[in-house]
Amino acid sequence: MKTKLRNMIATVSLFALPNLNFAQAPNLGTAANFVLFSTNGAVSNTGISQITGNVGTNNGSSTGFGNVNGVMHDGDGASAQCAADLLIAYNQLNGTTATLFPAALLGNGQVLTPGVYAISGNTTLNLDLTFNAQGNSNAVFIMKIQGAFSANASAKVKLINGAKACNIFWKIEGLVSMASGATMRGTIIANNAAINISTGDTLEGRALSTAGAVTIDGTFAYTPVGCGSPVLNGPVAPNLGAAACYGLFSAAGAVSNSGTTYVTGDIGSNSSSPTGYNPLFVTGTIHLTPDGSTAVTASDLLNAYTYVNTLAYDIELLYPAQFGNNLVLTPHVYRMNAAASLTDTLYLNALGNTNAVFVIQIQGALTTSTYSKIKLINGTQSKNVFWKIEGAVNINNYSTFRGTIICNNGAVGAINTGVVFDGRVLTTNGALSTTAINLVATSLPANCLTVGIKSNKDINSSVKIYPNPFTTSLNISINSTIWQSDLCNFKLYNFSGSEIMSSDITKQLTTLEMNNLSSGIYFYKISYNNKTIESGKLISQQ
Repeated sequence: MKTKLRNMIATVSLFALPNLNFAQAPNLGTAANFVLFSTNGAVSNTGISQITGNVGTNNGSSTGFGNVNGVMHDGDGASAQCAADLLIAYNQLNGTTATLFPAALLGNGQVLTPGVYAISGNTTLNLDLTFNAQGNSNAVFIMKIQGAFSANASAKVKLINGAKACNIFWKIEGLVSMASGATMRGTIIANNAAINISTGDTLEGRALSTAGAVTIDGTFAYTPVGCGSPVLNGPVAPNLGAAACYGLFSAAGAVSNSGTTYVTGDIGSNSSSPTGYNPLFVTGTIHLTPDGSTAVTASDLLNAYTYVNTLAYDIELLYPAQFGNNLVLTPHVYRMNAAASLTDTLYLNALGNTNAVFVIQIQGALTTSTYSKIKLINGTQSKNVFWKIEGAVNINNYSTFRGTIICNNGAVGAINTGVVFDGRVLTTNGALSTTAINLVATSLPANCLTVGIKSNKDINSSVKIYPNPFTTSLNISINSTIWQSDLCNFKLYNFSGSEIMSSDITKQLTTLEMNNLSSGIYFYKISYNNKTIESGKLISQQ
């Protein structure tokens, strides 16, 4: 009797447990790489859509798409394989046994736990539908709908407690239609029916049809992350060598500025003297003449260019003239086979991988619109973004640009007024000009001359200032006869640029008392006959 009672209690306890996940995800095969696909039907877009994942059809054509963060496959080997894999996945889903049977109206705050669900007819999603994985990140949800499926305007699928879009599957035996502003998550497989996704909709998953057109309009759609999807690292970053120390550099061309420009990083040319840069606003060395540093940098830059130029690309962006427009890119090597025009905003998404590298190869010139922006999201770092450009570069007014530009045989004609540049501008052969910009070369190596407090001078300069940092006094040594002319002068400026000291240099070794200065960073310049021959930074440690 006691044994029977224990068995009854155990049985009742099993029924009292939360729903267990008996659903198994189908094997999508190569279909997992597609965000939009039809085995037999057209795939088309209107409006500006942001698409991550492959797009294609095995019998039809893909039309109306701008740049896609993926590969277009129409009637080729990849689409044939995708069609075969999609049919296998559909059959696997179709063969699952449902144990849960919700009403045909989904949403309205409804919460679903893992399992296989079945609805016998046409189904509508209204307001919010939440998938709750109950702390199991491998939990699978399968929705089998024996009819058409529609999502009302602004309807949303939400995920909680570890639920992932890559583990949600919708097998639908009819037309799929999403009204404007809806958010769907999961892989949609429509059998013998079309899929229509409207303006402002978001799809974290896939829209795949065994036979039917797939139509989108101003949609944000991307393949889900997780469930065995590869971690995107991008290529190995190029080794910039000595070029990593520079914010602005030309191996063979003039480097010039107009207006008030702030630069962190060295400035130089291996063929001429940079002009127009105020040393007070440069945190780094202005190489007034070609020197050992510029020679090594020219060589290292050529090596870096050769590397990024020969990288095999993963994705071709087919419409260079439509670059930007809120396009989202992930860590890859991209290629544009013509001059590119960046308009509005470009997003670089590292998918949480802070070491991920982006290389964008442009086989022509690059121009940007006014107020264009490059935004880094989900861990992307500007030090890991590289632009290889075969032609002139023009960054228009008030733009925000990020990454290292390696320009080959092209002038950087203008980095214009108000531009914020998070990175470097380097060219192998061509003039480089800036106009009232703010540029910070990111992640300067520890061995750069710019690190610390090196002065802005030719390495053969006869002027020495020491100690630096200083405490109570500063020595100025001039190993030439210019101090004998009464035309040599030392000036000191505070961090805001105001002159706080001026002293004529009339001896070969001059010692200045500095004990009245507070601790901090100061700037100096030494002039001869009203021409600056030496400038740099000093640190007071009182």
